[in-house]
Amino acid sequence: MGLVKVLYSGAAWAHWRSVKALRDPIRLIPVLFLAAIAIGTVLLSLPFATVEGVRAPLLTALFTSTSAVAVTGLIVVDTPTYWSGFGQGVILLLFQVGGFGIMTSATLLGLMAGRGFGLRDRMATQVERSRLETHDALTALRLILFITVAVEGIVALILTVRLIASYGEAPGLALWHGVFHSVSAFNNAGFSSYSDSLMGFQNDPLFLGPIMVSIIITALGFPVMQDLRTNGIVWRRWSLHTKITVGGTAALLVLGFLAILAMEWDNPDTLGPMGWGAKILNAAFHSVMPRTAGFNSLNVGAFHDETLMTNFFLMFVGGGSAGTAGGIKVTTFFVLFAIVLSEILGRQDAGLFQRRFGREIERQALAVTVLSATLIFVATTYIASISSLPLDDILFECISAFSTVGLSTGITAALPPGGLLALIVLMFVGRVGTITVATALALGGRELPFRYPQENPIVG
Repeated sequence: MGLVKVLYSGAAWAHWRSVKALRDPIRLIPVLFLAAIAIGTVLLSLPFATVEGVRAPLLTALFTSTSAVAVTGLIVVDTPTYWSGFGQGVILLLFQVGGFGIMTSATLLGLMAGRGFGLRDRMATQVERSRLETHDALTALRLILFITVAVEGIVALILTVRLIASYGEAPGLALWHGVFHSVSAFNNAGFSSYSDSLMGFQNDPLFLGPIMVSIIITALGFPVMQDLRTNGIVWRRWSLHTKITVGGTAALLVLGFLAILAMEWDNPDTLGPMGWGAKILNAAFHSVMPRTAGFNSLNVGAFHDETLMTNFFLMFVGGGSAGTAGGIKVTTFFVLFAIVLSEILGRQDAGLFQRRFGREIERQALAVTVLSATLIFVATTYIASISSLPLDDILFECISAFSTVGLSTGITAALPPGGLLALIVLMFVGRVGTITVATALALGGRELPFRYPQENPIVG
């Protein structure tokens, strides 16, 4: 009996420890994402989730569920022709949950547990969540909900009216397409209920425009939205985070627009046959999409190599923190840029807009970038070793998956099962965040109670 009591006590202690660990918001985020992916996989595996009424292969269901929850938009089967109305509805629900529900649920669970983020948690996750504190979490959640409902509703209405008035679609079908694309755009998912994505609307600014605006708004991140609500458009009152995000986003959008317009101007397979207006519209559209959304109005597979390289950069940087965008984030990139600039100019401190960065922020930015680049490199190398596809296409696919963009040169369905599994890992880690994952796997590492002697190696 004594041994039984010991074993029971040990099991109870282990159970309590596991429950306590899962109450930690830093660990809840990956768990909740995995749970949503698992539920989505089960639902998409049901026979009536497909048009033909047969069960989708497990890998197809898993890949689609992960892509939806991670708000990526990469697909291995054609969404409108393979998935039934039920299946498409599940996909819509999944990317709505991925874009909105997971992070907010983790925040609420942390509040319900009677604790906020500890110092270690805030430091580990501030790149992804921009230091969302416990006392303003409920206010932020209300703002998120309001913006989500308002933007999705307005954009859905505009798209629905446009489809009825200009394309002659039946009201019910137009409403479905309008809602689907509105929710997909706001959550930066990039899923489309049309087989050719948005290539059928490449000459329609009244359809592409609202989608672009929705993506730009949500890609700024909710901390920026909260700051703008509080301080309006008064630049001097903005936080440093807002200044970097807004300024950096504007700079990257202009850079992407000019680069794509110049590089694809004479390409007969993309902008070449179009008039001036359509060229400007589609160049602007595709300067927004690599930032985090996977819609396309042009054939991405027909882009020039230099255009693909521009997309590599834009996808890797991504959008704003604590939003539905992926990538290493705008703030991370510009923090690194400021560090390099300070070294070149011989300055003691790195900073922007007359504010200097703390050393912990510089280390976080470096860690996020190195971990992200390493993961993409490993995945690209692995897929290249098991397939005969072009290396640049594989690299494009891996960056798109990690940055939860969803743009593709058209090779996704041609990847072997191992390649698809690699993309699944990239999408999951890219959505959850490299720092969050690393911290969740660390299982409570602690600072050493001592410091080693300093010695500097030769750099460069």
